[in-house]
Amino acid sequence: MINQDFIVLTTSGLYCAVGDFYLDPQQPVGRAVISHAHGDHAVPGNTQVFCTAPTAGIMELRYRKNAGNKFSIYAFGETFEFGLVKVTFFPAGHILGSAQVLMEFGQIRYLYTGDFKLQLDETCEQLQFVEADVLITETTFASPLVRHPNPVTEIAKLNDTHSNILLGAYSLGKAQRLIHLISENCSSKTILVHFNILPINKLYENFGFNIGNYLPYNRKLMKQPGSGFIYLVPPTTFDSYFRAHNVVRVFASGWKHRHQHNGMELFISDHADWNDIIRMINNVKPVEVWTIHGDGRDLKKYYENQIPIKILGKC
Repeated sequence: MINQDFIVLTTSGLYCAVGDFYLDPQQPVGRAVISHAHGDHAVPGNTQVFCTAPTAGIMELRYRKNAGNKFSIYAFGETFEFGLVKVTFFPAGHILGSAQVLMEFGQIRYLYTGDFKLQLDETCEQLQFVEADVLITETTFASPLVRHPNPVTEIAKLNDTHSNILLGAYSLGKAQRLIHLISENCSSKTILVHFNILPINKLYENFGFNIGNYLPYNRKLMKQPGSGFIYLVPPTTFDSYFRAHNVVRVFASGWKHRHQHNGMELFISDHADWNDIIRMINNVKPVEVWTIHGDGRDLKKYYENQIPIKILGKC
């Protein structure tokens, strides 16, 4: 029988009282199971952290001594226990090391997706479908109006300009995916990478992922007009160059507002769109779906009288 209070949303985040642990807590806690290393899922300062090796590596790179007091590292498919709750990580396809968290209690299987995507991404582990009784899914883009385009078609847009490009992207996950896509599909372009992104690139490579061809940022090269250079920068740097001259401004994102006042739209997202969320549900085959990290109302309406949809929150 499904326990409706197996996972509850508290002020600290998603909490499993039976196992006494949190999933991606929003503030430091005693025992934190971390799905992936993005800052909105992996806060510093937890006493015990349970995660994959890449997630631990990224957290230690970003948070240094405050990453967590003790890390317990588990491979995909490896099971560990919190009392009567068995926990197993499976690839989520979001970024390097991102994990779905399967929790088994009694005869019931609860699957927490964290953030996930189904689109092919050569810079991280491909999502593995896992059947469960309860799917606890992110709903970042859970709207029938959202359909992500083919990322190869999108990245090819960069070939349409011979001007230098200022390309904004999140430093972790998106930047590495873009480098790979550009290397594979925009052979005339030379990628120059902001210094804040370089250590994350190195970590990806240390875990065996060849993200592509790039060089550290060189100001003299970017000053050469019409030379086909792409300067890949994090959001804060991109926003600070809002008056940049002699470059085409582009930001890679699934969010429409991120493309305003830019020279080109580049819709590349590391989250599942509406079709892929439906596909995820079809493959997991849950009896119930619980939603988090977004708005689950469209899913609730879509599955009315078919699958119970419970909206845990929008954290």
